[in-house]
Amino acid sequence: MTCSSSTISRARAIVAALALTLLAAAPARSDAPADALAKARAALAKGDGIAAQVPLQQALRNGVPANIVRAELGEALLLEGDRRKAREVLYGGDFGQENAARGWQMRGRLELAEGRLVEAGQAFDQSYRIARDSASLWIDIGRLRFIGGEHAQAIEAAERAVKLDPKDPRALELRGLLIREQFGLQSALPWFEAGLRLAPNDVGLLSEYAATLGDLGQYRAMLIVCRKLAKVDPGNARAFYLQAVLAARAGQTTLARKILLQADKTLRDLPAAIMLNGILEYRSGNANLAVEHFDRLVRKQPDNLQARMMLVRALRRRGLDAQAVQAAGVWADLQSAPPYLLQLTAEAYRAQGRKSEAATLFERASDDGQRPSEFLPAGQLLGVLAISYGDGPNLASNAVPYIRGLIEAGEDGQATAVADRLKLANPGAAEAWLLAGDARLIGNDALGALDQYGRAALIRFNLPTLQRIDHALRLLGRNAEANAVVARYLRQNPGIPQALKLLADGRAALGDEAGAERIEAVLVARGLRNP
Repeated sequence: MTCSSSTISRARAIVAALALTLLAAAPARSDAPADALAKARAALAKGDGIAAQVPLQQALRNGVPANIVRAELGEALLLEGDRRKAREVLYGGDFGQENAARGWQMRGRLELAEGRLVEAGQAFDQSYRIARDSASLWIDIGRLRFIGGEHAQAIEAAERAVKLDPKDPRALELRGLLIREQFGLQSALPWFEAGLRLAPNDVGLLSEYAATLGDLGQYRAMLIVCRKLAKVDPGNARAFYLQAVLAARAGQTTLARKILLQADKTLRDLPAAIMLNGILEYRSGNANLAVEHFDRLVRKQPDNLQARMMLVRALRRRGLDAQAVQAAGVWADLQSAPPYLLQLTAEAYRAQGRKSEAATLFERASDDGQRPSEFLPAGQLLGVLAISYGDGPNLASNAVPYIRGLIEAGEDGQATAVADRLKLANPGAAEAWLLAGDARLIGNDALGALDQYGRAALIRFNLPTLQRIDHALRLLGRNAEANAVVARYLRQNPGIPQALKLLADGRAALGDEAGAERIEAVLVARGLRNP
């Protein structure tokens, strides 16, 4: 007999409601079995929130004071994804002395899950004052710092967690994730493998290991790990998604769509899955559905240039050329606009009889010269951005859009000053160093920009950092050095198409046409060149 997801959800809601009732009614006596909390904690360690609630409810019925089980019950509800009831529990009273550190940590996790970073930090601080050497707490602190853009501080937190508990799967997973951001895919593998040797059925580690293998192009190995992930955690959305990606890359569009349809609805709201669904519908000739997917993704992520190009392309296929031009928007006006976006937009103009605009864009699309690294549009009036910035000049969420607005307005001196202030306030944030470099590049200080980009790379050597370093080096005439940097990045991240394209262009610039053609052949074989 099988149960539907709605039946399971109703059962979970009933269990959670019963727990809340018992929590409120628990008398102040303690004659419960001594192992009730131990059983709950063992279930929590396995990530099983429902199993953890059973002994906790029994303990409450037997008279354990509510504050004794509050932290564990809140954690169980968080594991089940019921943040509303978790908030009622965690903020419904005080914690017992024994579990106060855990209780504050769970409050922090709740706030982090809901995007309240300041409140999460305050709760973690309270937990830290009670239990400074908790590996679990340092893992949460590391995640908070990374989400908040404090990449260097996140690395320090992950290192401390691993030092405190070298066998904690979550600590090894976080260290692997940060190593992947800092150095690349290859360097991350040993951390996930070390974790899986200790916990071979750990869902988080299996998921990240499979994703990293896929990004490295090791598809057969990825499929093996995905199958194990699906066996350990039936219905795991990440396993479905990765297998769908693999099928799509193999040209098996129908199979890929079938796999995605088996996944939980939560997967369909993830940006990567929305993009994949759009591509699969486009391949299947369903341009209308493709437009819906890409439009939805662009609304969620306006700066996602790949999604925007696919939206323009799908609109053109439907013959909606005016909408295609509108979707391209100011992104087609950027100096860094990709040739394919320019070509699509030019074709849309031409189809409307706007030959002058079309000719200008066709000319720009055919220009093989160096393009600057991407400076994303600010998206708002500079005056509005300035007001937000004044409310919190050291907050990246306020400063970053303002710096982009200044760069867009050509105010390179002011942009540099604001970026430098952000950098000083957040020296561990790679984004702050990148923006400081962007501002200098706009001011024609390529050498100064390269220095800032290099410092960002020490914290987080990802694709945006590589693209900026490559552009600055080529502006300085250091083409061979630029090729070497790209090649080093590709040794760690061999399947990244944007980096392969950079290296192909770089080799062609040095007259190595044979080397460029070999890379182009790889790109074409993998279907990574736009038609």
